[in-house]
Amino acid sequence: MKFGLRLRGGLLATLIMFGAPVVAPVGAVFVSSSALAQTVQSISVEGNRRVEVETIRSYFKPGPGGRLDQGAIDDGLKALIETGLFQDVRINRGPGGQIVVSVVENPVIGRIAFEGNKKIKDEQLTAEVQSKARGTFSRAMVQSDTLRIAEIYRRSGRYDVRVTPEVIEQPNNRVDLIFTIVEGSKTGVKSIEFVGNVAFSSYRLRDVIKTRESNLLSFLASGDIYDPDRVEADRDLLRRFYLKNGFADVQVVAALTEYDPEKKGFNVTFKIEEGSQYRVGAVDFRSSIPNFDPSSMRGYSRVGVGSLYNVESVEKSVEEMQIEASRRGYAFAVVRPGGDRNFEAHTVSVVFNIDEGPRTYIERINLRGNSRTRDYVIRREFDISEGDAYNRALVDRAERRLKNLDYFKSVKITTEPGSSSDRVILIVDMEEKSTGDFSISGGYSTTDGALAEVSVSERNLLGRGLFAKASVTYGQYARGYSLSFVEPYLLDYRVALGLDLYQRQQLSNSYISYGTKTLGFSPRLGFSLREDLALQLRYSIYQQEITLPYYLANCNNNLGTSAFNPSPAFANANGISLASTNGLGCYSDGEASLPVRKELANGKTLTSALGYTLTYNTLDNNKNPTDGLLVDFRQDFAGVGGDVSYLKSVIDAKYYTPLVSDIVGLVHVQSGMLNKIGSNDLRMLDHFQMGPNLVRGFAPNGIGPRDINPYDTQDALGGTKYWGASLELQMPFWFLPKEVGLKGAVYADAGGLYDYKGPTTWSVTNEMTTPSNSGCTASTVNPATPGTCTGLIYDDSKVIRSSVGVGLIWQSPFGPLRFDYAVPLSKGKYDRTQEFRFGGGTTF
Repeated sequence: MKFGLRLRGGLLATLIMFGAPVVAPVGAVFVSSSALAQTVQSISVEGNRRVEVETIRSYFKPGPGGRLDQGAIDDGLKALIETGLFQDVRINRGPGGQIVVSVVENPVIGRIAFEGNKKIKDEQLTAEVQSKARGTFSRAMVQSDTLRIAEIYRRSGRYDVRVTPEVIEQPNNRVDLIFTIVEGSKTGVKSIEFVGNVAFSSYRLRDVIKTRESNLLSFLASGDIYDPDRVEADRDLLRRFYLKNGFADVQVVAALTEYDPEKKGFNVTFKIEEGSQYRVGAVDFRSSIPNFDPSSMRGYSRVGVGSLYNVESVEKSVEEMQIEASRRGYAFAVVRPGGDRNFEAHTVSVVFNIDEGPRTYIERINLRGNSRTRDYVIRREFDISEGDAYNRALVDRAERRLKNLDYFKSVKITTEPGSSSDRVILIVDMEEKSTGDFSISGGYSTTDGALAEVSVSERNLLGRGLFAKASVTYGQYARGYSLSFVEPYLLDYRVALGLDLYQRQQLSNSYISYGTKTLGFSPRLGFSLREDLALQLRYSIYQQEITLPYYLANCNNNLGTSAFNPSPAFANANGISLASTNGLGCYSDGEASLPVRKELANGKTLTSALGYTLTYNTLDNNKNPTDGLLVDFRQDFAGVGGDVSYLKSVIDAKYYTPLVSDIVGLVHVQSGMLNKIGSNDLRMLDHFQMGPNLVRGFAPNGIGPRDINPYDTQDALGGTKYWGASLELQMPFWFLPKEVGLKGAVYADAGGLYDYKGPTTWSVTNEMTTPSNSGCTASTVNPATPGTCTGLIYDDSKVIRSSVGVGLIWQSPFGPLRFDYAVPLSKGKYDRTQEFRFGGGTTF
């Protein structure tokens, strides 16, 4: 055996010694032993056309003494191959033992083209592929680009895509590269199933995840497109949902995806192990830091004994405690939560341990990926800066704030070691996205009729974090425009300054006899007191005037002028007797109510008011809430200059709670009060006007005090006090797919509006007096002479209005739509009802 090995080794050495020619494939090297004595300058290069000889020689690094050994030649060959500049590289022995490097250069790409792509533009594909025009052609790179293009299509839901590269040779060692694409049909998610869920139905869990099932309206959204990254993110969303609801042992074991050739889509199945639901048994606070009282942190805990164990509440408690400790001078304090499970009682005893953490400082904060957004816009979201103590809670808060800005597709803050062991570098990686919006909105409601809006907005104006919006509205009964501007950091403080300029015109319709024109300006300041508590201060100044159709203001003192002759339909709708002319041509066709005519005579009125809004919000979802509380308390004081003065107070509270079988309960209470301030009388326009916004089943402005003069238009006068309460159950249609977005509602409403305190008398000028208005007494026997009108006849009964009804709620791709049918159970004598109501809108 040993002899055989020596023989074979000797034969190989003999072949090399006598110079037997051997052709080496790419990556293999066979040179004579004399080549080992060569230097770099003795290397001969063949076949190169674009690459310089010295460039090729530079890949061969000599060893000690400037000589090339076998290892240097092997390394040089490997380095040349890895450049991607050559199709083939061979190393041979030339005359006198000289090393000869023979190369075949890769062609140059003349152009890159894409054919068959309709769903993805050429510009996007060109940016994604590595092969570039005027770059070197590499078959390995082309293969990689082919896979990359296919992956892009798969991310957009087209798994049947086929990509075929074609190389067309051109003169002078150039090629054209053509990618032929057969896009295939869209591959969506055909079904989503949950296995192992007992506490929550599959219908409820579909609300938690982002992936959606395909349906007839899927072309308006992209949630049904199969995306493995989204499915993986859904696993975490499900886990967080269970942890928020007391299931401390939950595990989302797997998310299984299977392609169904018959349905041409994917079936997604989430396997869940729920475990038991836990409540908080006890909450304790401990500290290892000298002179630090742990019980002082109790006020910053959001975890209560007896409540469901909620990981999010624990995390928020940790964050607020750690930040508070830092404010007290314990910059390196670390709060670590612990939990001791009682498996029999299904409780968790939560302990917050406050310890001294490592003394680590922030050396630098490096920002990456913000090509448009200014650095200071990002840095101001941090409550820490270079040189401060490293506080993970503050870093997490900064990351959350950056995500909430909605300027970036993704934000991730990581750490790297600094220049010493007690230094860290924060790396903020961001991917920017478009922040400008152009929208065309349309809608229809039984109150405002058809309505359209065109708006242009920018959330990150000039990369400075400013918000600006301009919109124009034109509708059947409402028209106007608005300009808005927001500076979120006024004078580098976390205070938002907003400026609004608006003009609105409300036209007369079947619910009100008069129109209004309003031109106003309102600056405001917004403060975030806590994550669930916000305060807004505002100042409003606006000019308002009433307009009337000519047939409601045609009463004049010229008895020779014939009065307006209304149509029978108009007369019947307003309860007007066409025969009751009284010979004066006034009121015979109906006139606006006294407060309306008085406001018309006053002309333009200026209102100057200071106000504030305090908002408490714990809703789990602002668009489609199922749990939580939303309370708004607003007050406005008018009388800071201007022509009117009053104090208006309003409170509105909504409480959502999940019941059984995906049914959500809603309790809605509201109340308001208008108080007179100073000597100025209250205007009718300042009163509360209520209808279906208080009790469904009634027409707009259909509730409360009303002018009941049969010769007037019987306008709603409004009231200075109102209250309302509503109980509603919202339930899904279990027989319909979740993605349709339909759910039903049953409700009962009750409320009241009363206590009119507007004008009831008026020193009349150019007003006719008639026997039909016996309270108007003329100063002379001539009925055309101005007198004093005290004859406002109105109803202000304190009747409780109530109704029951059903509703259909549709979270459609066109925007939220709602249909209600309500039947009044109790009402005032002169109230106006409207059993069916519809409203909604969209943004295209």
